[in-house]
Amino acid sequence: MKDERTKKDEYQKALAAYSEALKEFHKGRFDKAADLLRTLLEKHAAEREFADRARTYLAICDERLKEPREIPAPKTFEDFCHHGVYRMNRREYEEAQKMFDKAAKLNSESPIVPYLTAALMTAMNKPDEAIEALKKAVQGDKFYKILAQNESDFEPLWEDKRFRLLMRMS
Repeated sequence: MKDERTKKDEYQKALAAYSEALKEFHKGRFDKAADLLRTLLEKHAAEREFADRARTYLAICDERLKEPREIPAPKTFEDFCHHGVYRMNRREYEEAQKMFDKAAKLNSESPIVPYLTAALMTAMNKPDEAIEALKKAVQGDKFYKILAQNESDFEPLWEDKRFRLLMRMS
């Protein structure tokens, strides 16, 4: 009876350790997740259900913690747009804005730059700037109105009266 209780306690401890490690993993804190996964493997290696998964997640953490590969410097309009989106997704907002500014210098007529800038301003919680940029994008190409209505990046603006008015304009 005591043996079974001990096994159950160890399983619960392993489950708690695994859950804590995964929380850190999903938050993108790969260094903390890797430490927790290593500790889990040291203390609970007998719990194969968690140990096997922990090894898999640890390998992913280690891969993501490696020195980043050098990314070639952007040169073309498309490069600057893509690199700006990459920076925006990494929450490197100033760098993203620089990339979008450089793209605009290469092609000031393209409505994609104001559209991407609107997404960036929304992420930065600057709704006034976001609406203005989105207005420029929609004036340049009505296609961006459809995108904005369905793009979750703009969800914080969906209830804004200015956004709804812009979406009704043709």
